[in-house]
Amino acid sequence: MGGSLLRRIANQPQGGKEQNGSPASTSGPAGGAGQADEGSRLDAFRQRRVAMPQAAGGATPYAELKARVQQKLLAELDPSMDTRSPEVRQTIEETFNTILSEENVMLARVEKQRLFDQIVAEILGLGPLEPLLADETITEIMVNGPKNVYIEQRGRLSRSTVVFENEDHVLRVLDRIVSPLGRRIDEASPYVDARLADGSRVNAIIRPLALCGPTITIRKFSKKPYTVEDLIRFGTLTKEIAEFLAACVVSRLNMIVSGGTGSGKTTTLNVLSSFIPNDERIVTIENAAELQLRQEHVVTLESRPPNIEGKGEVTIRDLVINSLRMRPDRIVVGECRGGEALDMLQAMNTGHDGSLTTAHANSPRDCLARLETMVLMAGMDLPSRAIREQIAAAIDLITQQERLRDGSRKVVKVTEVQGMEGDIITMSDIFEFEQTGIEAGRVIGRVRPTGLRPKFIDRIEQAGIHLPPSVFGIGVSRY
Repeated sequence: MGGSLLRRIANQPQGGKEQNGSPASTSGPAGGAGQADEGSRLDAFRQRRVAMPQAAGGATPYAELKARVQQKLLAELDPSMDTRSPEVRQTIEETFNTILSEENVMLARVEKQRLFDQIVAEILGLGPLEPLLADETITEIMVNGPKNVYIEQRGRLSRSTVVFENEDHVLRVLDRIVSPLGRRIDEASPYVDARLADGSRVNAIIRPLALCGPTITIRKFSKKPYTVEDLIRFGTLTKEIAEFLAACVVSRLNMIVSGGTGSGKTTTLNVLSSFIPNDERIVTIENAAELQLRQEHVVTLESRPPNIEGKGEVTIRDLVINSLRMRPDRIVVGECRGGEALDMLQAMNTGHDGSLTTAHANSPRDCLARLETMVLMAGMDLPSRAIREQIAAAIDLITQQERLRDGSRKVVKVTEVQGMEGDIITMSDIFEFEQTGIEAGRVIGRVRPTGLRPKFIDRIEQAGIHLPPSVFGIGVSRY
């Protein structure tokens, strides 16, 4: 804040101080039942929404004013109000203006709006994270303790100017994220996976496991789900790949989107799911509900961690098994990372064609090797050849995605799983990315067809879809 503001705030009456150093409320009748009633209302509201931040020793005059006004505002508000109601912000603004008048604080319009927005974010939102969540150019938010907040914009990391007051402030915001989901984070359970109301993915880990303090990672989702046209515009895939993948989904081929962390697997899976015909029953299974399917007949299932007694856990594998009794036309698993891979493969091999999932892997070949390992995690003592035969029979196509050095995300390979030759699963690349150089920090290259038609082209044609040979680079010069 400018020096003029600091001087004006410093000259305002500071009000009384409690023995613990927190500012005392000056609203309401002094002493007796009035203070007791005000205290009970404040305590109730704290339990429902937010704990009052206390101005630490050495706090700036602006921070002290914010804490003092926020405390009075919480004391004035009705604890039973529905904070999701559109009238709440108007009520807060009226009360806020009244309190500033009582405090005899004169602020410029910009300064006053800033103070109001910060206080509203603390009461109704996620505090300092609100402006970052509202910025659509930011795709990831990383909180490494109260004073180190990083963001990802256009694939590149940078440090944000946003800071929290202290570790307790971070924990209050974190509690506001996980509490509505019925989840918890404390010393007994110091890490958690959650999601925001818009589906954005949240992971958090706290002390004693996180030595730098509470650490929050938020993978933001676009308020408007990306379409295949968006991915083509971003350069993630080409029009030919999009046409081919759409045909594969409609033809009920079993597909895996493979890639590393932050490569855009879930976004691509969401786009692939959009190709599923609207007259099919879709069951989605995720750790935290992120997929944003637009079809009418969608059943969304979400796993559940164990409760404080270590009971009540529902795993992805449990949900995959249960989904088979739900008459699904399609099963979409957000990510295979354990024993559920065995049940997923068996579902694909027993009439549940057209299933989709993602997996962490660095290449299509690595993806198959990881699937084999995940099947073994189910606790079944199966020979390697039997597992590979299951994989080769179940999986039709692997879409490999990468986050390149310049931060861009691209589909680098589209690979057909053809079958078995001896003990080896045979594969064939249909499309691949060819890098030609780096210019001004940007990776230069193109995704080109290899000139090979997939063996399952007959299944695509039986679905009434006829792809021109040019999609596969046949009859087209590669240079």
